[in-house]
Amino acid sequence: MNVSVKDCNAVWSNCLYVIKDNIGEQSYKTWFEPIVPLMLKDNILTIQVPSQFFYEWLEEHYVSLLKRVIYQELGSEGRLEYSIIVDRGDHFNKPQTVNIPTKKVPQAISNSYQPENSFLKNPFDSKSIDRNFLNSQLNPSYNFDNYIEGDCNRLARSAGFAVANKPGTTSFNPLMVYGGVGLGKTHLVQAIGNHIKSNNPEKFVLYVSSEKFVNQFIESLKTNSVQDFANFYLLVDILIIDDVQFLSGKEKTQEMFFHIFNHLHQSGKQIVMTSDLPPRSLKGLEERLLSRFKWGLTADLQSPDFETRMAIIQKKMQSDGLDIPDNVVEYLAYSVDTNMRELEGVLTSLMAQSLLNRKEIDLELAKGALKHIIEDVETEVNLDFIQKTVAEYFEVTIESLKAKTRKKEIVTARQVAMYFAKEFTSHSLKSIGYHFGGRDHSTVIHSVQTVSDLIDTDKKFKASIQELQKKFKVKAG
Repeated sequence: MNVSVKDCNAVWSNCLYVIKDNIGEQSYKTWFEPIVPLMLKDNILTIQVPSQFFYEWLEEHYVSLLKRVIYQELGSEGRLEYSIIVDRGDHFNKPQTVNIPTKKVPQAISNSYQPENSFLKNPFDSKSIDRNFLNSQLNPSYNFDNYIEGDCNRLARSAGFAVANKPGTTSFNPLMVYGGVGLGKTHLVQAIGNHIKSNNPEKFVLYVSSEKFVNQFIESLKTNSVQDFANFYLLVDILIIDDVQFLSGKEKTQEMFFHIFNHLHQSGKQIVMTSDLPPRSLKGLEERLLSRFKWGLTADLQSPDFETRMAIIQKKMQSDGLDIPDNVVEYLAYSVDTNMRELEGVLTSLMAQSLLNRKEIDLELAKGALKHIIEDVETEVNLDFIQKTVAEYFEVTIESLKAKTRKKEIVTARQVAMYFAKEFTSHSLKSIGYHFGGRDHSTVIHSVQTVSDLIDTDKKFKASIQELQKKFKVKAG
């Protein structure tokens, strides 16, 4: 049976819709946007990838996700075939490709994977459903092992781990985790779900975004299957609902969620939620719902500090088997200081550029990968520039600023560099100390105070500081 190109594109477009919802934006752009759907015939979807490496990366990192979306679109007989470009050709010769078929969707996946909203498209009697065959919509790559703990998330992680070990029996019910975009809310709550599934396979864990919950409820209204919708959610043992602020202004959906929440809570089932704001700051939600959000524990996630960002990068490197120089790790941790999703996207882009171009990862490559995030990287006043400028001014080496030597001229230069690091960068005292040979924050405080005192008492020293200050102000301006 032949299927038109249009249908081929439509099937792949539907696959991408699900894929995009399960991976980071940068990963999606790097590994899925370059793919071209070629043909759909006899339930075999052929996609063209730009290289052998590209194919191997997809098979190693995204094979489970690809099999799931193919099953969702083409059923258990669906298969994926790669058309790999091995020679790009030229004006006179067409590109040469090699086709590599994959096996059909394994029975284990076709049995366990339930396409999203399937219970609405095919309403069921909740009494007869086998909960073991319901998919939790969890991403197995989110776990506690790769969730880096720091001052920014310690309370939320500890509470999440307690909930994961004893769901529904702690005082953290519901557990509300809130914070800005890209700070790890989804990672943490899915780690809770995966931990519970691993230790309690008989429990039905369900992860759903509030937006999907709303869409499912609207669909149930259209198809007169509201009771089936409610019955489905009453089956859940652990409900993880992401971005509850999306329920704002949707009165009928809030009423339904209120009744589901009450039933689950009274039945000793665990509820975990995320939001961009704490309950007291959420607008457009009924007061009775907000009051229930406050029954358990509300924990916030803050932007990770420099050390935590370093640890996140190093963990990512370790999991991907990469070796990145320390100066690159420090540069990345310093440059991307708010959004961890963005940081992981940069790392993915960096890996792709290194592997595709066969180049070692160095500072130059890292700066190139960050160009779309940081405008004019070269003009910022950062620690490297401060150390270089101060070292040149005092005629010492940058290495000596980080060494343990106590020579007076080097100590003075080091203290001045720390003073300017405090004035011109957003680094914490702990982070500044780390960049000067791993010294602690008290050393930085002492250095800043010493320089301030000398400015007040030594005119010659003050003139030197003012001269250096102009260099930094010109750079920053």
